[in-house]
Amino acid sequence: MAKKSAINKNERRKRMVARYAPKFAKLKAQAADESLSDTDRLLARLRMAELPRNANPTRVRNRCELTGRPRAYHRRFRLARVMLRDLAVRGLIPGVVKSSW
Repeated sequence: MAKKSAINKNERRKRMVARYAPKFAKLKAQAADESLSDTDRLLARLRMAELPRNANPTRVRNRCELTGRPRAYHRRFRLARVMLRDLAVRGLIPGVVKSSW
């Protein structure tokens, strides 16, 4: 089980990303728009830099839904490999069978 503080910190980051998502997307589109002048694009990048660091989606860490483990995360199931294997062996994940030969 991961530390509760790390899990809570990641949840705060998710909320902040959701709050700033429209503004971040707008500024990112302006910064990437080739039809705008270089100064406008630079201003958009500077405004993006003024946003809080945790408003950037890359700061959010994928964590296991059950344990909070940050590594060996499987996106499709939103679980860490340890829990994925455990639940698959028990037959609790529909359509997943642990192979053996």
